[in-house]
Amino acid sequence: MPPPETAAPDPAELRRLFFRVFPAVGLAMFGAALDQTIVAAALPAIARSLGEVERVSWIVVAYLVATTIAAPVYGRIGDAFGRRRMLLVALGMYAAGAALCTVAPSLDLLALARIVQGFGGGGLISLSVALIAEVVPARERGRFQAYIAAVFAAASALGPVAGGVLTEFLGWRAVFLLQPPLALLAAILAVRRLRNAAKGDARGFAFDWAGLVLFALFVGPVLLALDQARRLSPGGLAAAAGLALLAGAALWLLWRQERRARDPLLPLGLLGEPSVWRANLLSALVSGAFVGSIAFMPIYFAAVRGLGPSAAGVALLPLAVFAAFGAMVSGRVLARTGRTMLLAGFGLGFAALLLGVVAFGTGRMPVAVLSGVLGLVSVGLGTSFPMVQVVVQQAAGRERLGSATASVQFTRSLGSAAGTALIGAVLFGALVAQGGGAAELFVALVNAGPAALAGLDAAAQAAFRDAMTGAFRAAFLCAAAMVAVAAWLTTRVPLQRV
Repeated sequence: MPPPETAAPDPAELRRLFFRVFPAVGLAMFGAALDQTIVAAALPAIARSLGEVERVSWIVVAYLVATTIAAPVYGRIGDAFGRRRMLLVALGMYAAGAALCTVAPSLDLLALARIVQGFGGGGLISLSVALIAEVVPARERGRFQAYIAAVFAAASALGPVAGGVLTEFLGWRAVFLLQPPLALLAAILAVRRLRNAAKGDARGFAFDWAGLVLFALFVGPVLLALDQARRLSPGGLAAAAGLALLAGAALWLLWRQERRARDPLLPLGLLGEPSVWRANLLSALVSGAFVGSIAFMPIYFAAVRGLGPSAAGVALLPLAVFAAFGAMVSGRVLARTGRTMLLAGFGLGFAALLLGVVAFGTGRMPVAVLSGVLGLVSVGLGTSFPMVQVVVQQAAGRERLGSATASVQFTRSLGSAAGTALIGAVLFGALVAQGGGAAELFVALVNAGPAALAGLDAAAQAAFRDAMTGAFRAAFLCAAAMVAVAAWLTTRVPLQRV
């Protein structure tokens, strides 16, 4: 096990400990990160195969709901029973769910299989990061951030390509066939390399089942409401309002339950600590701006710049991938200085400024320049990723390490969904304000892709392009405001040095 936080660690011993753990947890993280991009490439083929285009988003939403609910469960049980054991459980459920996806005959059963897979995937990243934190002291984790960042960068870059190739040549079911072997290999490595992981202390532990039910009744409706709001239709907005009321009632009951539970699923004392809640709020804002931008940029490239799917994918790649470089740089700064939020504050401020530049240059900036600027935005956003993990883990301490790490994953998932919905609402609102039917065309573009514009003449396409340029200017400013607030929060986190 690692030396105390106050001892001067031996670099050679740290490397030995890290590389004993990393192959197992790195492969688990890679599988979970890959799922976020590889399945998206198969969605059009799934819709064509199962014949339910209007409900194909269930495949993504079902997995997102399950992973978000599962994350604090694995964190809490991992603290009590040991993270190695729970990682094996998560890998087993993830592989089983993926196998069920390959044989699902209908969209409903495929969504159900994705829920099973999500209940496994919800623990992979948070448990893996917590297992690394068991081995490496907080300040020294930055030295190894390059390897962790490389896992997510590789998954982000490989996912869309692998998903497209597998779907085109072997069918969409092959996308899910890739995942059980990865999970099996990760499980074998975990058995062999994680024998010294903390066993946990389950004496007197009583799982908070009531808290789990109420948490699910909060998370499920929230994410479904955000998905309905993203559809930008009157019926969807009405459904979102009803789901939001249900989520609000569940949240109130959950708060009361967690205050009196002996072993709460959500430790309110931990989540209420200023370093924890401010770092998590910062993370949610960054994730919302990051994922929301990635979600709508393909529409921008298609409607405003006239790019095809492959060219749009290439233009989007720097935004999706370069965050790993920012995470690596900030990790090295942490290792050398012990300062947690200094570089993250500069990086997020820089990213907010560049998003403002993109907003006022939209429609005029060459695509290659725009792609490069978005890559720099990604670098700035990435500087915050490792800092949030380190701050939350350090504030929590070893006994609550799993719950703390899971809270970061939960807030990132919720922030991503909320940010996507907010940016979508800003886009739609800006188009409604301009009039001329642009809002209806935008909804069709979201639901049907570039084919929605095929019947327009040149003049109508030019008018729609102008309207979309103005709407995306508002959306980029919205993302810039979210990142600017996150940059300000870096100055409000009490834990500034480890």
